Amino acid sequence: MKKQNVRQMATISLLIALIVVLQALSSVIPAIGGFTISLVLIPIVIGAVVYGPKSGALLGAAFGIVVFINCVTGADPGGAMVFAANPLLCFLVVMSKGILAGAASGFVYKAFNKENEVSAVISAAVCPIVNTGVFVACMLTFFKDVLSQWAQGGEIMAYIFSGLLLFNFVPELIINIIFAVAFTPAIKRIRR
Repeated sequence: MKKQNVRQMATISLLIALIVVLQALSSVIPAIGGFTISLVLIPIVIGAVVYGPKSGALLGAAFGIVVFINCVTGADPGGAMVFAANPLLCFLVVMSKGILAGAASGFVYKAFNKENEVSAVISAAVCPIVNTGVFVACMLTFFKDVLSQWAQGGEIMAYIFSGLLLFNFVPELIINIIFAVAFTPAIKRIRR
């Protein structure tokens, strides 16, 4: 086996382990306004930027599996509601949002084909945009009743904008961008 392949496999394995740990931590970190902020997209972006869209998709799949386990076990109460409503669709939603977010991040970085902060920032921004976009679209399409329960009888769209987007998506986007800029020098060294 080539040295580069071993290094890539080891790095991807470490990133998967980090995804598992960060997702587990997100279930024990106190929610702010009912929402938890996830740091798990950071290792997905790092893997997608360093090794491309396939690795991003693989890391996104690992994220999806951990999220699905949290839905099944009840570690994520909102996810448990989605699982109870339709287990198969729950699985497809969490897997597709993770896989697509990781792959999109890698494709965007590859399209810019430059090792700089701008490419990293755009790639880091795409990941939570796709992750949240796919999630919201799927929830509106397949799980409107669950969204209504989450909104506690309030307007669903108001809940999506104030809850899911303002208190969840925006902080994740900002955190991803900050870490992308901070990790760009390290990413350049790993890519060599």
